[in-house]
Amino acid sequence: MDLTRQHPGDKVYVRKVGAGGITVADATYQTSLILSPETVDANWPVKTVEDLSEEALEPLLGLKPEVVLIGTGKAQRFLDPGLTMMFYRNGIGIEVMDTRAACRTFNILVMEERRVVAALMPPEAQ
Repeated sequence: MDLTRQHPGDKVYVRKVGAGGITVADATYQTSLILSPETVDANWPVKTVEDLSEEALEPLLGLKPEVVLIGTGKAQRFLDPGLTMMFYRNGIGIEVMDTRAACRTFNILVMEERRVVAALMPPEAQ
């Protein structure tokens, strides 16, 4: 599914998401990613919700977001409440959704110039 045909200035954006992976600008990734409006980290080792831990989510806090989006793959899967509380204790909003929805929401928040970080598992992950 193509998400955007416009480039929002010099910001990172998701151009396409599907079975082939997540296309950010002109590069396609089939691995989990951490995105901010300025950066792409394709070395995030999380593959499923079960892999999530405070240690795995720590890199997101370092990007100083006001809101974090977690894309959990093909379907929305909720986080352990303790992990959700980690964000609330740091004054950061968090939304968990399927990866396609997280990509769409990320683009909207980037266009609104919000301090957003998206942690995205592959769109077909269970």
